[in-house]
Amino acid sequence: MKNLFSTGNHFKSLLIIAIIMLTASQSNGQIKPSNNGYAPVNGIKVYYEVYGEGKPIVLLHGAFMTIGTNWGQLIPELSKTRKVIAIEMQGHGQTPFSERKFDHEILAKDVEGVMDYLKIDSADVLGYSFGGAVAYKFAIQYPKRLKKLVIISATYKSTGWMPQINNAFKSMKPELFANSPMQIAYDAVAPDKTKWTKFLAQMIALAGKPFDFGDANISKISAPVLIIAGDNDGLDKIEFVKTYQLLGGAVCADFGTMPKSQLAIIPSQGHVSLMMQAKPILGYLDSFLK
Repeated sequence: MKNLFSTGNHFKSLLIIAIIMLTASQSNGQIKPSNNGYAPVNGIKVYYEVYGEGKPIVLLHGAFMTIGTNWGQLIPELSKTRKVIAIEMQGHGQTPFSERKFDHEILAKDVEGVMDYLKIDSADVLGYSFGGAVAYKFAIQYPKRLKKLVIISATYKSTGWMPQINNAFKSMKPELFANSPMQIAYDAVAPDKTKWTKFLAQMIALAGKPFDFGDANISKISAPVLIIAGDNDGLDKIEFVKTYQLLGGAVCADFGTMPKSQLAIIPSQGHVSLMMQAKPILGYLDSFLK
């Protein structure tokens, strides 16, 4: 069978399926934020939304996504007991495009800046996909600002993805996104629609650049970590288990102590469909965060 990522047309089909599925999810139980606006951080203005009351949790979306398309199903439930701070990263959603440096390190610094702006000393942080990589970087750079970390279908190094995924990143071109539902979603909320092509170029350049935050740095994360993946989500599961080992997991707890970090693999799920599994994800989050 021909691989889904073997041609540009197949890759574009995946993008369309992804955004349709995730856009559909944002209408389920949608609520309005209690506070929203722009935080002036590191030379740009980062858009944020706040929901609910309680202990703070920061949400970091996936690539090309918005708060609504990524977190539409989770925010209504999380905000019943938590103060949810959802951020749209540089160039995404309502955060304007910028020619400023664009990498995981500066994006993690933006997260810290938004927390400073909202006067939040420390918080739990949840990141999906691209946002998960930024969340790993945040944990490394700002350990004192982190309570607990949740990573959904993400890795801290390029080799954490299967070869098909890395090949897809290398083959991405702006024309694959032309008139796609992703562009439609961008046009609906972006402050300047004319920046679409520049935004794509910026994202594609970062996606094609190998990265590795270092095994040693991951092993130094002192906060409890919950990592969630789909069994067929494109992550290299050998590397995935190694990550869990670096975080103190994959031990025989019957002969010792249960590790503070947790691992959950949801069956029969890919990278996109995983985020549609709101009920099991919320179940894992509820148990872990409490």
